[in-house]
Amino acid sequence: MRSQGVSCLLLLFIHVSAPAEARKVPGGRAQHRRVQQQPPVQRERVEGTESFPLDFTAVEGNMDNFMVQIKNLAQSLYPCSAQKLDQDMKLNFLKNDSVTCNDGSAAGYYIKESKGSKRWLLFLEGGWYCFNRQTCDSRYETMRRLMSSTKWPQTRTGTGIMSPQPEENPHWWNANMVFIPYCSSDVWSGATPKTNQSDYAFMGSLIIKEVVNELLTKGLDNAKVLLLAGSSAGGTGVLLNVDRVAEQLESLGHGGVQVRGLADSGWFLDNKQYKITACLDTISCAPTEAIKRGIRYWGGLVPESCRQAHVGQEWNCFFGYKVFPTLKSPVFVVQWLFDEAQLTVDNIHLTGQPVHEGQWRYIQNLGQELRSTLRDVPAMFAPACLSHELITRTYWMDIHVKGTSLPRALHCWDRSLQPNNHTNSTNHNQKPKTPHTRGCPLHLIDSCPWPHCNPTCPTVRDQLTGQEMSVIQFLKHMGFDVQKMAQQQGMDARKLLGMLNHGS
Repeated sequence: MRSQGVSCLLLLFIHVSAPAEARKVPGGRAQHRRVQQQPPVQRERVEGTESFPLDFTAVEGNMDNFMVQIKNLAQSLYPCSAQKLDQDMKLNFLKNDSVTCNDGSAAGYYIKESKGSKRWLLFLEGGWYCFNRQTCDSRYETMRRLMSSTKWPQTRTGTGIMSPQPEENPHWWNANMVFIPYCSSDVWSGATPKTNQSDYAFMGSLIIKEVVNELLTKGLDNAKVLLLAGSSAGGTGVLLNVDRVAEQLESLGHGGVQVRGLADSGWFLDNKQYKITACLDTISCAPTEAIKRGIRYWGGLVPESCRQAHVGQEWNCFFGYKVFPTLKSPVFVVQWLFDEAQLTVDNIHLTGQPVHEGQWRYIQNLGQELRSTLRDVPAMFAPACLSHELITRTYWMDIHVKGTSLPRALHCWDRSLQPNNHTNSTNHNQKPKTPHTRGCPLHLIDSCPWPHCNPTCPTVRDQLTGQEMSVIQFLKHMGFDVQKMAQQQGMDARKLLGMLNHGS
């Protein structure tokens, strides 16, 4: 794809005389922005349609040859115009139409094939869940895209780890990309079809299985690595399905494909809410209660090894720190220490009003609890930020933990899983004595205790005004008392302010 882009630029340079535009500007995206920002001088001088004088005197005697050249140029430039379209993922509906979205419409996936690559990235979309007739009816009215395929677009553009641009996605840009839309509302666990007695199908687990079956006819059978990734409910879906995908490939004779998981913002805690509320809707219902109801309603499946560890209480397997130790496939965990979705279900709502001291303490404790549950995860990236989802964000390269970016940490993890770097007996999800090779860390967790104490955290905006806030403004906005906190930490307030500003 890169060579095709270069040839397109060369063709344009040779055939089009435009000295001002032909100057070399490093970086394709920077060049695009610079052209956009130039003042529209020509538009101010010329009214109506712009025209350019053409001198045909040089070709009057050889018009046929000139037209052949024009035709050749048009054919040569065609791939340039098609290039953006080719980089998008295209929608395919499942051939097995018995596997459906909630409303019975066809499930499917988006794919961008990369013929030369033996690496496949399958991404599970997130988007909460519903757990009974009432919450699912409400979801269908307000978020139909997450329950039906009837209005899905024909193409999708990949971002973050799904991007085909090497400057945005340095290690996975050339992989075969597959985006699986979430339309089952069951945290990718269900295996229940729609019937005359039930209003909705819950087939998340079966959708993944059918997508894998179809991809085997498109080159997955020759793959070296399949990375099952997902964000939010999709991240939990990775934990629930990664071993099942590995077993599916092995049973079909493709045990040589290395199946791995990448769970982003799906490591939820079954902790006590800040304020306990009745289980009336998805947002206010405590995660444990919602999952207990949901797993029955969906006919949800959990990994067999986890099911055996929690017989009769299979809901436990939806919580990362309980299912993770039972998994056989290697999994990399990405988790904000102050996850917004976790705070929401815990009834901490940051709505523009300063938080009370009790809420502030609760938020800090959440970070400590998450840090504790992640302690023995060998491969992970856990910034001390208030946010939700990361791997498909365009800024995913900008977040660092202990000086290392997430793409770099994933690359280190990839290297650690090369066949010559481990034996078959290694349990990938047990923390090794030496967590990383020299200069290549893959166990990355912030030690600072406050939301956004990491200076590379995503920008925070005031939820009422939309204005960007500095870390100090954000913490004051949340009711953070610098003097009081400094006293509790036994330090000078100015020193604490300096630490906050520099993310120490």
